[in-house]
Amino acid sequence: MRTGLGFSGTDGSLPFPPTGGPVIRGADREGALARRTTGNRSAVGIKDVAREAKVSVGTVSNVLNRPERVSDRTRRHVQQVIARLGYVRSESARQLRAGRSRIVSLLVLDMGNPFFVDVVRGAERTARDAGLAVMVCNSGQSVQEEADYLALFAEQRVRGALVTSADSSGHTLREFRRFGIPFVVVDRVDGNEEGCSVAVDNVAGGALAIRHLTAAGHRRIAFVSGPEHLKQVQDRRAGALKALDEAGLPHEALHELPTDRLDVAAGRDAGARLLGLARRPTAVFCANDLLALGVLQTLYTAGVRVPDDIAIVGYDDIEFAAAATVPLTSVRQPAYAIGSIAADLLLQETGEKAGEHRHEHVVLPPELVVRQSSTAGG
Repeated sequence: MRTGLGFSGTDGSLPFPPTGGPVIRGADREGALARRTTGNRSAVGIKDVAREAKVSVGTVSNVLNRPERVSDRTRRHVQQVIARLGYVRSESARQLRAGRSRIVSLLVLDMGNPFFVDVVRGAERTARDAGLAVMVCNSGQSVQEEADYLALFAEQRVRGALVTSADSSGHTLREFRRFGIPFVVVDRVDGNEEGCSVAVDNVAGGALAIRHLTAAGHRRIAFVSGPEHLKQVQDRRAGALKALDEAGLPHEALHELPTDRLDVAAGRDAGARLLGLARRPTAVFCANDLLALGVLQTLYTAGVRVPDDIAIVGYDDIEFAAAATVPLTSVRQPAYAIGSIAADLLLQETGEKAGEHRHEHVVLPPELVVRQSSTAGG
């Protein structure tokens, strides 16, 4: 039966592996679960390694899990046997024995956006330094795909999850919370008491962009937004309107050009709509850099001068922003730091001192990076 959070049994529970059946203890469990049958041939198990190396099963287990307990000579010998036989230990067995997974899941909105690539890099480095692996998934800005992936994380009993949520209502995370898996909300300010969060202040970021444009004399500004259900888009719009209030300008001074995606193609489309306006704005603020790069392409092709005819400001400050035909002014988010801090918060919540953990909501300040797209002298 399919539910709002993925697939479940008729009683609404997720299809977790059964807990009944014969009990396999200690290293024998690892060997039994590592063994799989292919035709008439079984894969190498931990007992095969012990027999070939002429050591105990416990010694092989120590080499794999607690190498400091084994002498260098024995460890090298066992590792050579493992390599020769082609033994691969079962993560499922290790997880059952240890009572926790080594896998951290990371769900992002769009892996086609370099901003999220850098978030992943930061999270992965921090997790790997702690001996953990990261499973990265992409929701494609879809609330339903987010729900399906969260169901997968619960089924796999991951150690914890880092989630850039597409669902501004918080429903999918509330459903996920009932499975007791720790999570950190990434790239969105979240004040709930049942999880940590880390993000840049997007309201402040939107305000930075518009303050920069109004200070340069712009009074008609287009806002190329994104999917309305994304909290990041909502917050950046709120910041833009706040800056208009500060400048004494009416909200009508911000002409919104909505898009259903946050990519270059959507930006090109928005740029075409911008050119078709009877009263063309003199500046454009885009909800992210990919949209801004698409707008820039359209304007450049049409012979519109940037910034002389129309100024452009993006958001994220991805690597391509500085390398654009006209270097792009952008609101910088420290993407790598966001990922690293999020992973560290999750490690604190799932580590040896988890009982002392208190949820934190880290809000980082944005930074405006001024380049030629918004000022000829930038």
